[in-house]
Amino acid sequence: MENYVKYLNISSLEKDWGFYVTTVGSARVGPNKNYPNNREHPIDHSFTWDKGRILDGYYIVFITKGEGILESAKTKPCNVRAGTCFLLFPGVWHRYKPHPHSGWEEYWVGFNGAYPNELMQKDIFSTGNPFIEVGMSEELLQLFRNLISHVISAEAGYRQIITGITLQILGLLNTVSKYRTFEVDHQSKLISKAKFLLQESIENPINLEEMVKELPMGYSKFRKSFKAITGVSPNQYHLDLRLDKAKELLSSTNLTINEIAYKTGFGSIFYFSRLFKKKNGRSPKAFRMKKN
Repeated sequence: MENYVKYLNISSLEKDWGFYVTTVGSARVGPNKNYPNNREHPIDHSFTWDKGRILDGYYIVFITKGEGILESAKTKPCNVRAGTCFLLFPGVWHRYKPHPHSGWEEYWVGFNGAYPNELMQKDIFSTGNPFIEVGMSEELLQLFRNLISHVISAEAGYRQIITGITLQILGLLNTVSKYRTFEVDHQSKLISKAKFLLQESIENPINLEEMVKELPMGYSKFRKSFKAITGVSPNQYHLDLRLDKAKELLSSTNLTINEIAYKTGFGSIFYFSRLFKKKNGRSPKAFRMKKN
């Protein structure tokens, strides 16, 4: 995970759209670190644990690692663990923070507009129960990462694109909250968590033996189970994620090929180019030229 925060200026064009994104970001907060880092946020978003805060928009916060606590004017203090999303509502006092012993990793998106107001007035989501247990959802993680990617690239029309992605997130959360998915076996849950961890490590090579220590499963059994469920080895799955991310960056950003290789965890541009061509049938340079 890379720390990133962006607050967007909202024009009348975005407001006329009826649904607009105000901020996106991600943060890794280590154990015993001050929270939040108010230097990264505008004054109307800064807060302390003692005072809390009140915001004028809606927010979704996805905790992907660690644990902490959330309290609001509508809820008692509640523990928040990895795999939980919580919503913040305009005009509702709240405060939250990671536990000092664990820290946490978080993604967030803030949004507002006439359409979100209409959804919330219909009690699609509740101020009295803002928590949604999504688990280690690779789909949700990918949506948040796509949000950040589009904001960073800032290509023409990206404001409407990130609005669409935020609607996807809301749709996914509504589905999970209203129609709980059927129970899957323990092994499948572990492999789902492994896929999530691999998705989170898309910018870097990964030590699988170290990663598997987060799963109550032996390394040999993990490799066999992963391939049986996904059809590919863990290493190949992770490599495919990185190459797919590189293809997305080549198509949607002006980053140099060197920068894209670095952002997808390849220390050598020659190694990156060779693997990219093997998977996609053309070099990164040729792929970009064809797209343009």
